[in-house]
Amino acid sequence: MNSIIDAFLAQSPWEMLAVALAIAYLLLALAENNWCWLCAFVSTAIYTVLFWHVSLLMESALNIYYMGMAVYGWQQWRRGHEGGALAITRWRLPQHLVVLALIAMLTMVSGFIMSRNTDAAWPYIDSLTTWASVITTYLVAKKVLENWLYWVVIDAVSIFLYLDRSMNLTALLYVAYVVIAVFGFLAWRRHLRSSRNRGNDDHSTVAHNG
Repeated sequence: MNSIIDAFLAQSPWEMLAVALAIAYLLLALAENNWCWLCAFVSTAIYTVLFWHVSLLMESALNIYYMGMAVYGWQQWRRGHEGGALAITRWRLPQHLVVLALIAMLTMVSGFIMSRNTDAAWPYIDSLTTWASVITTYLVAKKVLENWLYWVVIDAVSIFLYLDRSMNLTALLYVAYVVIAVFGFLAWRRHLRSSRNRGNDDHSTVAHNG
């Protein structure tokens, strides 16, 4: 226990702040609260610098992208469709196959380039988590239900990266991410089913009244 406490106290205060905001982002996203995007913006701004200093170059670049997506996600969730709240949707299998093929292609290309031209640690794994996160963040902004399943895999792989770079607190954060992502999927799926059931009830009422 003393070793765990000492390791915790040895972490960077900036990393601790980034972790706290990242957890707040996920919990607020699970609740479909727009303020999740503000937490995401500040957290990723901090992580952009932290990852650069530990030679996770793709992760650093990814967080610059996250900052832009935080602004985009805020706008999308506020605007929604036709002035209302943005609804949760599901993607079909062919759409997910396209996503997986795109992630694989981008991973191989950037991993090869980084392995030949940089001193990046774990270039292929770094590339995999980066490109998968880029695309999955877009799915979050569009409220695609399956985004949570992508995050379960991405976060599990990321744990290895951060432990290897001695970012222990961030690795612990990603353990929490995996758990929250599972709950996020279940909560969004329940909400989607509830919305569809209400829609069916409304249509039945209109048909009956008609």
